[in-house]
Amino acid sequence: MKNLIITSVISLVFSFHSFGFQNVEQVEIKTQKLSQQVYLLQGAGGNIGILTGPDGVFMIDDQFAALSEKIVTAINQLSDQPVRYLVNTHHHGDHTGGNKNFDEQGALILAHENVRERLKEKATDSTAGVPVITFNDQLNLHVNGNDVMVLHVHNAHTDGDALVYLPQSNVLHTGDTFFNGMFPYIDLSSGGSVDGDIEAAEKGLSIINEKTKIIPGHGNLASHQDYSDYLLMLKSIRKNVKKKIDEGATEDEIARDESITAMFYTDEVASDFFIDGEKIRRTFYKSLKK
Repeated sequence: MKNLIITSVISLVFSFHSFGFQNVEQVEIKTQKLSQQVYLLQGAGGNIGILTGPDGVFMIDDQFAALSEKIVTAINQLSDQPVRYLVNTHHHGDHTGGNKNFDEQGALILAHENVRERLKEKATDSTAGVPVITFNDQLNLHVNGNDVMVLHVHNAHTDGDALVYLPQSNVLHTGDTFFNGMFPYIDLSSGGSVDGDIEAAEKGLSIINEKTKIIPGHGNLASHQDYSDYLLMLKSIRKNVKKKIDEGATEDEIARDESITAMFYTDEVASDFFIDGEKIRRTFYKSLKK
């Protein structure tokens, strides 16, 4: 892939240390086949979804810019078609960092309107990599024999999140509204909220079935049960924090109270998560106090 700009190692260090890496050479793009046409790609950053077929590759998220060449190499093992469509599930750089590279190779980038606005703010000398097709609530595409449903979920992980469902292949990509096997990251500074993240999981579960294969924003491929358990965790922590708030507990008191979240992950187990026990309790407090 030509014209790829390999950024410095410093720019590659992912703040989500659970998914971090030291340099490009250490990253391996792993491919998992989910159906005849759909694949999960994992490297560093957000999980990537791939739909192959004669219309060209439809791609969901693209990780970091410096990994684009490796990602293209992996895709070339799955299809002889180029990436023609790219949807961003939200604006964070570990999901959109490769936008410019794929834009320059001819991919049409789609995202929620808020994602376009946030990426425009970050753009410096050009609008390369900024989505050119946007939507407010829902976007329907028909690619490679699949109906592609792109659904906005309001103020969940951010203010621009999208679920991407492929009903014929029965695969759902949740973006970062679902972190499998760990506490969520709810980006309050980007419009995220506890209630919105709960509603996003409820929305996702309402459109799938027990056989659906679920690509979370981070973590391994998930089942319907994994997704249901995640929703239960969100609702339970919300109930526990709300009860403490109603009893007059302060943010610091709630942050120190491991019992609020320990039934899901103890603080010791969560110490290796990007969002540890104290951070998630503070996030829930701040969101619910709004």
